[in-house]
Amino acid sequence: MRLGNLERSVMEALWAHPEGILAQDLAAALPSSPAVTTVLTVLVRLSRKGLATRERAGRAHLYRAAAGKDAFVAEAMREALDEAGDVEAAVNRFVGAVSPEVAAALRAALTDRPDLTTPGETHRPDLTATPEALTADRSGSVRGGGS
Repeated sequence: MRLGNLERSVMEALWAHPEGILAQDLAAALPSSPAVTTVLTVLVRLSRKGLATRERAGRAHLYRAAAGKDAFVAEAMREALDEAGDVEAAVNRFVGAVSPEVAAALRAALTDRPDLTTPGETHRPDLTATPEALTADRSGSVRGGGS
């Protein structure tokens, strides 16, 4: 889900205040110092998108992010892959551009998910390969450079 600049700033502030924050305090915390009514409009939009929640706190409302930033980023990545015409090509480009730390996180996540192996699959990707060693074979699937 793509967010506008103000929506992103509001979400960053909500993630920074997991205990919740009042719209007035949120407006004051934003670098652009928008009007409280503008922040309330953004919060309503974020609520409709399922990204923010609110609960009554006296006469006002306390706003929170509906999920953590990691869940938001994961969903954005999934949506981006859903929009890719060629998912394998998009994944190959992504893997080729990530830092060693991200590559290690991907390796660990894939290792922890044996359910991602296709039944009858004879080849499992070399999860120990470095991003530089990952190349596409003729079928386009990701393989370790040492295979």
